[in-house]
Amino acid sequence: MKYVFFDIECACVYKNVAKICAFGYVLTDERFRVLEKEDILLNPKGKFHLTDRKSGEGLVLPYEYGDFKKYPLFSSVYPRIRALLEEENTVVCGHATMNDVNYLNLETRRYKLPSFRFSYYDTQFFYMNMQKDFSRQFGLRAMAEELGVEFVPHRAADDAYATMRLCEVLCAREGTDLLGLAAKYRVRPGTISNYKIGGLTSSGLNEYLRMREERRERHARAHEEFYRFVNKNMRKRKAGGSLDGKIFCFAKDIEDDTDISRKLVAAIFASGGRYTSRPSECNVYIARGEEEVRCQNAITAGAAFISLDALEGALELT
Repeated sequence: MKYVFFDIECACVYKNVAKICAFGYVLTDERFRVLEKEDILLNPKGKFHLTDRKSGEGLVLPYEYGDFKKYPLFSSVYPRIRALLEEENTVVCGHATMNDVNYLNLETRRYKLPSFRFSYYDTQFFYMNMQKDFSRQFGLRAMAEELGVEFVPHRAADDAYATMRLCEVLCAREGTDLLGLAAKYRVRPGTISNYKIGGLTSSGLNEYLRMREERRERHARAHEEFYRFVNKNMRKRKAGGSLDGKIFCFAKDIEDDTDISRKLVAAIFASGGRYTSRPSECNVYIARGEEEVRCQNAITAGAAFISLDALEGALELT
């Protein structure tokens, strides 16, 4: 059994276009001993337009862009890359691998080449399962820093090598190999075949998705219950009370806690206040803290912020 770790850099990436300029890979045995490491540089047949997904600023690849015109086209090295990724008894792995698999898929369509056909694993997905955290992405650089792996970012072969080292560290932590890691966390590999890409799955991810859906359903039920109560009791509002002219809005987590939110709204109505679901329309915003975006939007629109504890205390006095 061999492992092939790969990474791809593109001159530009759009929705249906990914012009590959570098395919880097590291081939190892099951003990992560390097057998081959190479940057396969390609003529992307297009201009470089590089952006950082987070900041929107331009990325800088550690290559001389002017040299790429002298390199072969993707179609010329396609047979070699395909043989590498589809070789029998070879396990394919990357970091955020589905992105790179999609780039390969787009290039095969662009050059009218047969689809790739292989299964793949992902060090990012392994880490998510180990951390039991599927709520965010773990970048290669951040993971490398945490696990003590040094490399040159965005040089494809070095990214592939860093991915290999990350996988080695993760396997060492669990006392197993790559396939053992997949078995322990019940990870099923992603796939590509007939130009269709399937993502990785695991029992941990499935449980996370199930719990997230339950939370959404609870939120929907609480939301419906709260606004049904608001609409029913709005007409019972006491005109000319001490809160006349005040329009309140609650943070979502307070709205969802119907035991609290209904009592507060009833007390607000009893003192002549109003309630709105829109932060931009209120002049008093209630939350447990000012950090949430919804709260900041209300304050920016001119609303006063009052903490939940302060409101409860004031209403009790009233």
